[in-house]
Amino acid sequence: MVFEIDDSSDELYFPDPHLGDDDGCFAVGGDLSIDRLLLAYSNGIFPWYSFRDQDEPLWFCPMKRFVIFPDEIHVSHSMRTLMNKNKYSVGINEAFDEVIRACGKCNHRNEEDGAWLGENIIEAYTALHDQGFAASVEVWDNETDQLVGGLYGVTIGKVFIGESMFSLVPSASKLALIFLARYLKEHGGKMIDCQLETPHLKSMGGRYISYEEYMKIMNEDL
Repeated sequence: MVFEIDDSSDELYFPDPHLGDDDGCFAVGGDLSIDRLLLAYSNGIFPWYSFRDQDEPLWFCPMKRFVIFPDEIHVSHSMRTLMNKNKYSVGINEAFDEVIRACGKCNHRNEEDGAWLGENIIEAYTALHDQGFAASVEVWDNETDQLVGGLYGVTIGKVFIGESMFSLVPSASKLALIFLARYLKEHGGKMIDCQLETPHLKSMGGRYISYEEYMKIMNEDL
């Protein structure tokens, strides 16, 4: 069942996500204000626009969550070889705007590249970033100093909720994810929420946990 959020209400709320559809979709409507987004993410909820010009966001909260724990990140032999070549440098929060816009052009969520990532999404997550609740990871080519890959997401407590990633060269997004996992492990991060299962993420250590376990981890440091 998909509930409609009453935009005229002064109360900031979400319906019970346990009552949603099998794919996790349970609500439509509302806005992308900082307060609503923080309420959503702190409860394991995330927005998704099916099309760039869609007026209202769909809200998802799957009962099975695909996550990567920082100490379980799998680094393949080929990735170790690539990292040892010192061909790329990886940083954090060095070019958030460039990363999110690149994700809008090279996105995995829809057959139409970046179809869900319109200007309203970019503005909303940039506002979160300005308030310290969203972060990016950048992969730079050491020869050209060009941005060749990266990812961005939302940070709630010790949890990083990945929103999107991109690669302009092979394995750049994998480098970004490995860097993120190691950074989180070093700084006490507990979990990366991948939102969607992909072969790419599964090969790097992604696995499913229940929504209840997810929320237990989410609430540990809130």
